[in-house]
Amino acid sequence: MNVYEKIGLKRVVNASGRVTILGVSTLSDEVAQAAIEGGQSYVVIDDLINRAGEIISGYTGGEDSCVTSSASAAICLTVAGLISKGKKSIVDRLPDSTGLPNEIVIQKGHSIDYGAPMPTMIRLGGGVPVEAGTANEVVPEDIEEAITENTVALFYVKSHHCVQKGMVDIETMRDIAHRHNLPLMVDAAAEEDFRKYIALGADLVIYSGAKALEATTSGFVTGKKEYISYVKKQYHGIGRPMKIGKEGIMGLLKALERYENKDREKEVAENIAKVQYLCEEISKIPGLKAEQIQDEAGRAIYRARVTLDTAETAQGTKSAAQINQELRGGDPQIYARTEFLNLGKIDFDPRPLVDGDKELIVKRLREIMEG
Repeated sequence: MNVYEKIGLKRVVNASGRVTILGVSTLSDEVAQAAIEGGQSYVVIDDLINRAGEIISGYTGGEDSCVTSSASAAICLTVAGLISKGKKSIVDRLPDSTGLPNEIVIQKGHSIDYGAPMPTMIRLGGGVPVEAGTANEVVPEDIEEAITENTVALFYVKSHHCVQKGMVDIETMRDIAHRHNLPLMVDAAAEEDFRKYIALGADLVIYSGAKALEATTSGFVTGKKEYISYVKKQYHGIGRPMKIGKEGIMGLLKALERYENKDREKEVAENIAKVQYLCEEISKIPGLKAEQIQDEAGRAIYRARVTLDTAETAQGTKSAAQINQELRGGDPQIYARTEFLNLGKIDFDPRPLVDGDKELIVKRLREIMEG
């Protein structure tokens, strides 16, 4: 019985991946211990933020970094920093940016809802989102013509939630931004390469600590020292209710250290083996077919996609939505990915599964299909 079952909640089988609605990820003993030790001593928080920034930058190649309570908080604080440029009178009045340059240009297909609307995160920092192009096609001219004297940054979102076709690539966004003497922000919250986007020339890159890193609830922004200095000053303004605790920072630093030494090729191979098991066993269940797919954003993440057999469906098989509802309604609750549920597809991400979970998923699906 886990700690949540002890307070009367059901156990959750996480086949969704590292998602916020399920608590993102679990902590290793080392990361948990670092968080405990961080919470048991006092420190000057500004000094810790500065030192953490130096350490984080060693892993990213950024000139400096600022630790945050989440990737979403990092977006808000970065936008606020670019609007205020560290000026105290502006820091004090944000998110009210009336009369100031405050526009953030983002491609229409990147203006996503990832559990909250991206435009909301921009507005929380005092920014005004300016969506360029259309949902399925953006061309460089759309970006260029969206830039005005009120633009403070271009914003590129790297996520499986985004429209993957018809968008302007990051290199083109970078070149347009720099041609207009503007910074390029990149939201790479769930990305696994912490050097890639700085190396590509992005000025500010935002990551989640709790996703690929499997750290404590945290995030950070890394990049140009001048811009990062603006971000840090927001902790004396709108960053106050978004502050990260000392224990969260120490857990993040330990997770970064562990991540550098991870055998990621082995981890991917283990996950593929789980996907193959799920595909083989689920495909044996009458009415269901399963296939291996790769993450839409091109990461080395593989999932089992389950669809209804059309012949069986004609004979009265339950809908994908009904199957998902029953998976979530059981005990333990089984959470799969549902982005394509309206198309009759349920995706299972095996990365968070523990021993016995993949077999339980197959067993539960068989019970549901057999009524």
